[in-house]
Amino acid sequence: MPRYWLMKSEPSVVGIDDVLAMPNQTVDWWGVRNYQARNFMRDQMAVGDKVFFYHSSCPEPGIAGLAEVATKAYPDRTQFDPESHYFDPKSTQENPRWMNVDVRITEKTRLIGLAELRAHPELENMRILQKGNRLSITPVDPAEWKFITQKLLK
Repeated sequence: MPRYWLMKSEPSVVGIDDVLAMPNQTVDWWGVRNYQARNFMRDQMAVGDKVFFYHSSCPEPGIAGLAEVATKAYPDRTQFDPESHYFDPKSTQENPRWMNVDVRITEKTRLIGLAELRAHPELENMRILQKGNRLSITPVDPAEWKFITQKLLK
């Protein structure tokens, strides 16, 4: 049974339209530098898991599409590049600290913004709506996934 996730990306860096233009409509989810988000990718994500592709740090944040995890976790290449903003001098090829998965877009949707998500009591416990939540990757409850995909996207 697949798990469900919400993964944030800044559209000024990599937005859903950028991924749709990539080969296989797939992007490696590089640059995560939070241990909890890394652990989600490394320890819990599996190929076929479902993803809400979420635009963040933009004028209108929200769910921009549906995606799926396309690969198992593997070392994030940016941690080894001294020219990268995400370079980590403590990380080595033998002992990488940071991982990523590849994510494949399955459908671009209308944008479902935070105000719309907050308007539904069925979603009140959704992590993205919790005060102080800043994680770039969060689990989504199966009931929340079902509500959003069957009620808000139809």
